[in-house]
Amino acid sequence: MTGSRRARGSRTLPGSRARPGEGDGPGPASSEGPSPDAGAKKLRGTAWDRALRLLSVRERSRRELERRLLMAGFDRPDVHDVLERLEATGLVDDGRFARALVEHQLTVRLSGRRAVMSALMAKGVDRGTAEAAMGSGEDDGDRALELATRRAARLGTLRPEVAHRRLTDFLIRRGHAPNVARAAASNALGLDSGG
Repeated sequence: MTGSRRARGSRTLPGSRARPGEGDGPGPASSEGPSPDAGAKKLRGTAWDRALRLLSVRERSRRELERRLLMAGFDRPDVHDVLERLEATGLVDDGRFARALVEHQLTVRLSGRRAVMSALMAKGVDRGTAEAAMGSGEDDGDRALELATRRAARLGTLRPEVAHRRLTDFLIRRGHAPNVARAAASNALGLDSGG
């Protein structure tokens, strides 16, 4: 078998597990015969258990949990019931999730408002909740300048115009407005605002 991890000429030992589609004889997987629902996705545990495992890793939005549970093969009515229970117990709260995501994006990543709103939408938070979590907040200019100052040290070996272009592009990718990004890049690199 070319491209396989198994060595050429090796065989699956009796009693050992073969990968699906492998195996040269009867083994534990093939001794039972094909199951009646061989094409169906085999679910491990309940939707409630899967949701709790997902939430144990990190907080998630209701929509994000719904997508993950449906992708895992759980029925839509079961998923809906689980999500209702999780909201009733306070384990899923889109408002709390959105505020935590906004806090992280604005303070740790120093992202612009546009990038934060995009991240909230990608996680399935509705627009009203996202806008409430964003609030008025501080000016993007301060965050852009702080991020540009941190990043400018890495660009010291480049020509000033190249460093300015790269830093401006980086700030725009982080969700800052182009005019804010240009001004922050110029300030961080010690160039006059004309760039």
